[in-house]
Amino acid sequence: MTDAKIYGTSFEETDLRDAIMPDGETYDRETSLKQQNKVTSMTRTIIRTDKAPAPVGPYNQAIAANGTMIFVAGQIAIDTRINDIVYTDDVAKQTEQVMANLAAILTEAGANWSNVVKTTVFLKDMNDFAAVNAVYAKYFDEATAPARACVEVSRLPKDVLVEIDCIAVI
Repeated sequence: MTDAKIYGTSFEETDLRDAIMPDGETYDRETSLKQQNKVTSMTRTIIRTDKAPAPVGPYNQAIAANGTMIFVAGQIAIDTRINDIVYTDDVAKQTEQVMANLAAILTEAGANWSNVVKTTVFLKDMNDFAAVNAVYAKYFDEATAPARACVEVSRLPKDVLVEIDCIAVI
């Protein structure tokens, strides 16, 4: 069927026994059906630590899916020792607290900063970008830093100045 013009053709009910596939292998219907019906079971583990703020809504601190990917919920500048927002007027200090909260959750999940593959930074004011970036850079080497998005939003939970989430792979 090399160079065949088959656009729009349906192969449903077609017997491809002994057809030579593009990779040179012979089509095996039984193997093909087994692969189509293969069920993948996913494991989902909730990650919780008292070293980071407890969720204030319908979410968890982090989820490990299939034991390899960790999705860390957005963290804000809550200090668990006082269970309240800290440094309400200092975005750099809030960012330090956010990074400490992220680190606590990553550690609980068996990960560290080198496992982080993606972050999202939410800023109340994009004019704070340089200050947040200066703190953020302490945690990630520029050459191996994760992918990142940074956006200004109209409002953040509890009126904080910065929120960061991340995805890690272990």
